[in-house]
Amino acid sequence: MSTATATVVLMPKLSDSMEEGTILSWLVAAGTEVMAGQDLLEVEADKANMTVEAEAAGALEILVEEGETVAVGTPIARIGGDAGAPVAAPSPGELATASKAPAAPDAPVATPVATPTPTPTNGAGPLGDTRRSTPLARRLAQVHGVAIDLIATGSGIGGRVVKADVLAAAGIESKTAPEPTPAAAPEPVSEDAGSGAAARVETPKGGSETIFLSRLQVVIARRMAEAKATVPHFQVETEVRMDAAIALRGELKAVAGDGPVPSFNDMIVRAVALALREHPKANGSYIDGAFELHDKVNVGIAVAAEDALVVPTIFDADRKSLGEIARDSRRVAARVREGAVTPPELAGGTFTVSNLGMFGMTAICPVINPPQAAILGVGKTRAVLQRGVDGEIEDASLMTLTLSCDHRILYGAEAAEFLGAIRDLLETPLRVAL
Repeated sequence: MSTATATVVLMPKLSDSMEEGTILSWLVAAGTEVMAGQDLLEVEADKANMTVEAEAAGALEILVEEGETVAVGTPIARIGGDAGAPVAAPSPGELATASKAPAAPDAPVATPVATPTPTPTNGAGPLGDTRRSTPLARRLAQVHGVAIDLIATGSGIGGRVVKADVLAAAGIESKTAPEPTPAAAPEPVSEDAGSGAAARVETPKGGSETIFLSRLQVVIARRMAEAKATVPHFQVETEVRMDAAIALRGELKAVAGDGPVPSFNDMIVRAVALALREHPKANGSYIDGAFELHDKVNVGIAVAAEDALVVPTIFDADRKSLGEIARDSRRVAARVREGAVTPPELAGGTFTVSNLGMFGMTAICPVINPPQAAILGVGKTRAVLQRGVDGEIEDASLMTLTLSCDHRILYGAEAAEFLGAIRDLLETPLRVAL
């Protein structure tokens, strides 16, 4: 008697740093006949949530339940085959496919995650979300008893329900959203409690609250610790006179019309991209005793998200105009803040810009994002008095740039030349605007 062949579904690798994933929800019930290409489940990766499609047709057998976290390459379901038959170990080819991170597209298309309609339990809690919503919105809806599917229109992209919509429906201002009231005698909360779970205990120090990290925060902490421990850092710093850039932005404001006015950060990204094209080692990586120089110039921009720092990518930044960079940066930053950013939009970066100037910081020494060769820290533009070329005292606007470098691929003189090229472009900003 022959046994029908089943297609094993493995936990996929959705980003270059993903090691494990959590099954948020199965979009198809066990035993249902699925079609190839049909949305199968929603997975929480280290950087974003994604839907996984069925690669074959047949009846679905679920091996890993919702809420469970498993390593990349672990069998989580199978499609087709005889029910109850043992799951064969995945072949090396299947493991390689699951472990392969998605390549960064030339023009990344963001696909928001569709959330299935859950069944209310004993009539308690919010009703099921029949439209798209962010994971944070769903968690807040559960806490505050909000029925997401009764929210008329979400304020996110494509009508997606985001945090602010849930808090508004609950009658809470987003800046002062209260946390659930802890029980009088709380039990210890394990790491399995999930993102943002907290336990409050009384200690000799007074009240103490433990807040468990989200998957993204855990990944950030681990990668930054690895970078400081394994990458030999050094920094070079320079000051840029921004008077000409300020004047140019004023002119761009006057002619921008309804389009976005490029920010100073957009100018910096454009200057960095042009300088990277002329300094390929700064656009490379040190990997296993070799220099890997990348063909594309993809600049990541650090964006402060909900309790984390996320770095979406501006792809082919050296080939884009200043206006295109301005539009791209606003789009991806908005998607990060709404929780709608996808792994392809976070992958493929070859260099990173981290700007804390808008927070009033005069300088920042950022930590390299491995395996990139360097990261640029940007401080605020500040007014100073300095002597001119003829010795006269004059007003000037200065901005501090700090370049953190991997000494295995970039040496001091090379780093200084690269940072000097960025400075020269910003001090003659018409070259950036071309």
